[in-house]
Amino acid sequence: MTTHPSRVQDDELALLLTQSAAGDHRAFARLYDLTSARVYGLVLRVINDRGHAEEVVQECYLKFWQHADRYDRSRGGVVNWMLTIAHRRSVDRIRSEEVHRRRGTEYANANAAVPPAPVEESVERRDERITLRRCLGRLTDLQRNSIEMSYFGGMTYPEVAAQTSTPLPTIKSRIRDGLRSLRDCVKTGERS
Repeated sequence: MTTHPSRVQDDELALLLTQSAAGDHRAFARLYDLTSARVYGLVLRVINDRGHAEEVVQECYLKFWQHADRYDRSRGGVVNWMLTIAHRRSVDRIRSEEVHRRRGTEYANANAAVPPAPVEESVERRDERITLRRCLGRLTDLQRNSIEMSYFGGMTYPEVAAQTSTPLPTIKSRIRDGLRSLRDCVKTGERS
């Protein structure tokens, strides 16, 4: 039977978290038993989708395990620390899903059947595609891959960072610098 976290002394939870930080799997399992109902309840209220809520709770407990040593008791109780992380992960998931939906809609709208363009417009579009491909070819492989994953693959910057095992600030810099290079290349219309 699971005990509600509000009935458990924060001292016990802090001890379990400290033991978890030291790699104690039993302590972490006990911490999970004592807190999972509350964490899941919060995540479900924010996300309002059981499947996504279950995924986010798993992500949260992985983060709790990985970052147990970062808990600072002087900044609040264990449950509050866990719920803060769970709330942030939930909001991140909502934003990520919204980005995917928006990009999917934009992609569908951009690829919807349109009446054939006059010859002049077709030639212009072809020239623009050629220029864009040429400019993409001038980027570093890392910049090009990051941009392709984000803008053509529909991934958020944190997802690109996770996929490539690269720190988020590095991904942001790569994409920003790559987009700047693309803009300059397309704007000047440089020829190879």
